[in-house]
Amino acid sequence: MTLTLRVLAPDQSVFDGTVDEIILPSTTGLLGILPGHISLVTAIDIGVLRVLINGNWDSIALMGGFAEVENDDVTVLVNGAELGSKIDSLAAEAELEKAKSEFTQLEGQPSSTEKIKAQQNLNKARARVQATNKDI
Repeated sequence: MTLTLRVLAPDQSVFDGTVDEIILPSTTGLLGILPGHISLVTAIDIGVLRVLINGNWDSIALMGGFAEVENDDVTVLVNGAELGSKIDSLAAEAELEKAKSEFTQLEGQPSSTEKIKAQQNLNKARARVQATNKDI
């Protein structure tokens, strides 16, 4: 048995295919989906979606959204997404270092819009780097 996975961002269909297993970054933690999973809707956090296809794991960086599981069909609607195989790992590492530096500069300050944006940028950069890593 398999699952049908669709990952949709506002500007593109990032993935549409058949997979054996899915690990979603929900807002309450990682969520494993196998064929026959109960129907559900969950919020997706900024993180990495992992998919098992023919014994190989692939990654997709997700920028938050929602996922619906219904009758072995999984639809993931996100603000943005990028296939791990399409991410330039060196550029992603540089982006992560920049985001860490920007967040560190604001770390001692009370919560502000700038600090929240810096935290989101750091989370996005971290997800992109993690998506380039084939190891789970």
